[in-house]
Amino acid sequence: MRRVLLAAVTLAAAVSLTSPARALENGLARTPPMGWNTWNTFECNINETLVKQTTDLMVSSGMRDRGYTYVNLDDCWMTRSRDSDGNLVADPAKFPSGLKALGDYIHTRGMKFGIYESAGTMTCQSYPGSLGHEQADANRFASWGVDYLKYDNCFNNGSNSQEDYIRRYSAMRDALRATGRPIAYSICEWGDFAPATWAADVGNLWRTTGDITNNWGTVDAIYRQNVGLASAAKPGAWNDPDMLEVGDGMDFQEDRAHFTLWAAMAAPLIAGADLRSASVATFSTYLNSDVIAVDQDSLGKQARRIATGDGMDVLAKPLRGGDVAVVLFNENGSARTISTTAAAAGLPSASSYRLTNLWSKELTTSTGGISANVPSHSTVIYRVKANSSGSSIGTAGPIQGASSSRCIDVSGGSATAGTAVDIWDCGGGPIQAWTPTAAGELKAGGLCLDAGGGTSAAGTKLIVWTCHGGGNQKFKLEADGSITQAGLCVDVTGGDKPAGNANGTPLELWNCNDDANQNWSLRSR
Repeated sequence: MRRVLLAAVTLAAAVSLTSPARALENGLARTPPMGWNTWNTFECNINETLVKQTTDLMVSSGMRDRGYTYVNLDDCWMTRSRDSDGNLVADPAKFPSGLKALGDYIHTRGMKFGIYESAGTMTCQSYPGSLGHEQADANRFASWGVDYLKYDNCFNNGSNSQEDYIRRYSAMRDALRATGRPIAYSICEWGDFAPATWAADVGNLWRTTGDITNNWGTVDAIYRQNVGLASAAKPGAWNDPDMLEVGDGMDFQEDRAHFTLWAAMAAPLIAGADLRSASVATFSTYLNSDVIAVDQDSLGKQARRIATGDGMDVLAKPLRGGDVAVVLFNENGSARTISTTAAAAGLPSASSYRLTNLWSKELTTSTGGISANVPSHSTVIYRVKANSSGSSIGTAGPIQGASSSRCIDVSGGSATAGTAVDIWDCGGGPIQAWTPTAAGELKAGGLCLDAGGGTSAAGTKLIVWTCHGGGNQKFKLEADGSITQAGLCVDVTGGDKPAGNANGTPLELWNCNDDANQNWSLRSR
């Protein structure tokens, strides 16, 4: 973070060093680190209870099991001065049990413990820095069971050259190594001196930009700064465009785009929201195992931008096994159709390609074209496989809502024409087994999803009815995860409100708005 104005530093191009830095090679971060950090939401308002509650929630919500293993303290965890022996001291008011005990608590839950310091005389919030104390502080961290160090750049004594930066950050690298404890090393020098050109020899990840904030303009600008650095990323060494703001104030599509772009860029996925109050929709983003798999792919490639213009980008990321993740990204203020080809994405020539939409889970087959209508400030991401085919047409399964995590259900389990359609806990029964047909229907229990009364108008409640092929029984699962009929979207009635996603909430057609209560994904049974 950069919260204190330092001496002006001019962004510099890479310069050659007369003696190369000693390589890191610590065997850590073979895929981008995942976890949670205190700063984005809480800044200095941190304490032991918050950290323990969040650790427990990361376990109970399934985040730990999806790979979010680091629980990281940021600035303000210590007292304003060192003790009489020159050691850093955890603030006893915030952490009365001490940091060794906190680290033990995190470890017993199968997680890893991260901490923060600065490569200057003070941290960004004017707590003691590690400049000149590197080995003592590294030893202290190791004694507490620390597994991850975020090392900032405030109060750096006017350091104004790449050589100075490498010297300061290498000092802590060597100190961490000397402890004998494996500690992942996160360099936070804000991208000032082109860290992508040198930091792989010093740290496991390096900040490429200034601080992120919870607004779309900042996320988009940081993406633009980071996307061109793909050649620097590899297992154990990652470009870091800063932490995730998912669930911290942007809208649903922006959160999804933010998460998708970071995953494609092989960025660390470090959550910054207050997970204790996060919505179901927020967790539906954090927990998407298919998008996480793109980020965590062991090939260790960052996506390259293969097309750009008019506020539209196409990214392609090679994956282990020959698949390619293709991201269609729309920065514009309205929806755009974005297209590319399998060949442009680097896939081999083939007679067919299987496209798996990693958010909607829909499968389609293509002869080489890849295209989607992408909402404003949003993305569509496909996993593309050559010489393969597949389609969701004819495959029965539940359809799950992003705002509720519940499934489209026939009320009361009835198979009677005219029964209302609602949402209910996903149970996998026949009334939740919806089959998309080639005719554009969604069938369950021998009946079709139907706009009641034979009309397609905003506010029309959905029911099941005898299949007849009429327009009010035609539904399309769009690439953005919405289900549409006649320009309207299948909507959880009142589901845009926190209390509007209870079991039994009816479904209706409504004006499309890209919100989570109009977003759906196909689930395997």
